[in-house]
Amino acid sequence: MSPLGHQPLSPLDGRYRPATEALGEYFSEAALNRARVTVEIEWLITLCAEGVAGSTPLPAATVEALRSVVENFGPEDIAQIAAFEAVTKHDVKAVEYYVRDMLKAHQLESLSELVHFGCTSEDINNVSYAMVTRDALAHVWLPAFDDVVTRLTELSRNWRDAPMLAKTHGQPATPTTFGKELAVFVGRLVRVRERIARVPYLAKFSGATGTFSAHVVAEPGVNWPIVSKNFVEGLGLTWNPLTTQIESHDAAAELFTAISHANRILHNLATDVWTYISVGYLTQIPEPGATGSSTMPHKINPIRFENAEANLEISSSLLEGLAATLVTSRLQRDLTDSTTQRNIGVGFGHSLLALTNLQKGLHEISLDEGALSADLQANWEVLAEAIQTVMRAEIVRGNSAETDPYAIVKELTRGNKVDAATLAAFVQGLDISEDAKKRLSKLTPEGYVGLASALVDYLD
Repeated sequence: MSPLGHQPLSPLDGRYRPATEALGEYFSEAALNRARVTVEIEWLITLCAEGVAGSTPLPAATVEALRSVVENFGPEDIAQIAAFEAVTKHDVKAVEYYVRDMLKAHQLESLSELVHFGCTSEDINNVSYAMVTRDALAHVWLPAFDDVVTRLTELSRNWRDAPMLAKTHGQPATPTTFGKELAVFVGRLVRVRERIARVPYLAKFSGATGTFSAHVVAEPGVNWPIVSKNFVEGLGLTWNPLTTQIESHDAAAELFTAISHANRILHNLATDVWTYISVGYLTQIPEPGATGSSTMPHKINPIRFENAEANLEISSSLLEGLAATLVTSRLQRDLTDSTTQRNIGVGFGHSLLALTNLQKGLHEISLDEGALSADLQANWEVLAEAIQTVMRAEIVRGNSAETDPYAIVKELTRGNKVDAATLAAFVQGLDISEDAKKRLSKLTPEGYVGLASALVDYLD
């Protein structure tokens, strides 16, 4: 058997690459190295601005030139760092040597010893991971998430008045409207999004054990905590003053847990939509030329929602695993976090793939209101709740001598199929006021939806 040559191991980089490749700008090794270069350069600029080791603030043109290295970071830079790593066997050291080499090209070789000054690898890495995670969330994942919420909101409003037989425990229950049920998902997703947005991106920049030890010995006159704080905040992150060698990843764990929670809500949406398709409430709009079943030509399989369901499960298992493991590090640090964090992009990738499929799937469904109506008309017994509740109110008002309304209505309806005529006759035989009888006589399963439609307004 001939070898296949280099092939992607993950379907995210193979079959599903078109849906997930945007994350490569943030979570790839190249993207991580670009972020590391950013941190090293910005730290050098900061040190010069503080006059560390007799340096002087860099001219604006020099600062611009250094920052352009990041702006123009590309394949040649990626290859150069890889070449350094092949020798150093250390990814962050390779970035340091790359930056030193870059300084030579800009006639700044005299500043080379300020590169990585006072830093441990984790100073560079924790800041870099915070930046790429923040940016991936802002530029890729949240827009995809928001697109799904927007589409759900549209469908909720479009179908707010479409009566539907609700199911509790899989059994016919008090009717609702299809739009209101979708609005529930919108409300849940909006709340978890707010939670995601509130999570801070914590970062440390304080040396080998978080004590600024080398900094103080080299430059005792510098207020290193303030310099560190200003540096971290200048990168748009939140400074954490109390750490070991590593930033403790508690905020990252909070973020991954929140995204996993969002995944779980979306998973619930996918399974509910799948169920509505299976019972005929929703129909799928066929794509021209697309195959449903390989052997049954009539079928349109709900693959968008099944794909989403599976990928959300994978994403949550990874993100919850990250959240569980990243918060533990032996003593002042071990390397488990370094290995684990390389999979952040995989967790995001499976979630993004699911969001892409949900967005497409929600644009490929239509509501069969005839099927909804037929189901309601076949289940007049769902009005039992209304009847027994009106009877209770009539007893309290002194308009009825009936006792135990629940038991009376249960006797008629539990385990029995009843029709409109049967219920009408039953109502007329009750000891309640004529006004109450009129209200109940006008009631239909389609009309017994309470304030379902009005509740959709709470999306505004």
